[in-house]
Amino acid sequence: MDVAKILADLRQEREQIEEAIISLERLVRARGKRRGRPPAWLADARKRGRPPGSKNKSSSAAKTAGSSGN
Repeated sequence: MDVAKILADLRQEREQIEEAIISLERLVRARGKRRGRPPAWLADARKRGRPPGSKNKSSSAAKTAGSSGN
């Protein structure tokens, strides 16, 4: 059993684990609140809102529809 070789292998493995930890920490930091303009597809999706004629109408729209029928 070559102790020097085992130590070298363990040190190399430790370096790889440390690099993986650093990469994961960077990912966690990057997941925070993003700043700046959202992508175009996301901004378009927010503008669309509810499609016309959808079943899930807001309460104010339901009230005006109900009161005009009386």
